[in-house]
Amino acid sequence: MIKVLMHGCNGKMGRIVTELIEQEDGMEIVAGVDSYTELPNPYPVFQKIAKCDVLADVVIDFSNSKAVDSLLDYCVQKNLPVVLCTTGLTEEQLHKVEETAKKIAVLKSANMSLGINLLMKLLKDAAKVLAPAGYDVEIIEKHHNQKLDAPSGTALALADSVKDALEEEYTYIYDRSQVRQKRGEKEIGISAVRGGTIVGEHEVIFAGLDEVIEFKHTAFSRGVFGKGAVEAAKFLSGKPAGLYDMSDVIGL
Repeated sequence: MIKVLMHGCNGKMGRIVTELIEQEDGMEIVAGVDSYTELPNPYPVFQKIAKCDVLADVVIDFSNSKAVDSLLDYCVQKNLPVVLCTTGLTEEQLHKVEETAKKIAVLKSANMSLGINLLMKLLKDAAKVLAPAGYDVEIIEKHHNQKLDAPSGTALALADSVKDALEEEYTYIYDRSQVRQKRGEKEIGISAVRGGTIVGEHEVIFAGLDEVIEFKHTAFSRGVFGKGAVEAAKFLSGKPAGLYDMSDVIGL
């Protein structure tokens, strides 16, 4: 039985992960951490992670950047692997993640969806064939009207997958309204749409002479990210120190 500590248990994603693990054989959440403790939970909840004295095998984190430093310190102290799903970390925090991974197993990914991470692999293969043949690359991402950052971290990760697969240097273009000129050959255009309750949609377009190839991923609920986190926790439990990502989980 894999014993999970749910960090950020009463947030939207924490509740989703709790429901998913309740349906899993061989996994259980033994404790949670959240600054808000008024919601009912089938496990004990601590306001601060330093107060948690329940033994666990792995941590799943869906909290906020302010809580990450104390989380990493706790995991090192307890020798606990951690699936780090919180985004918006500072450069200093990212460096701390790398240092922490020298002591314990840390899994961090720009997107926890299994489908998105498979898409990153497919894009690398496509880019190696299509970009040298002169195909232009454009990325369009769509999210709900409450999302603060643009473009999304996932859109940038998809662009990085394309860029990393190519030998030549490519530039990301976020806005074409300020310059009146033809599209450059070594550009990856990234556009953001914000509206309604769109959970997440990412489309990568390879546009060539007389044909277009499109790769598209649509998330219909946040459950896809929770499912990825659960699979990541299964993978990470018992792993040696190191920095892992979702490509390790799906064996790419």
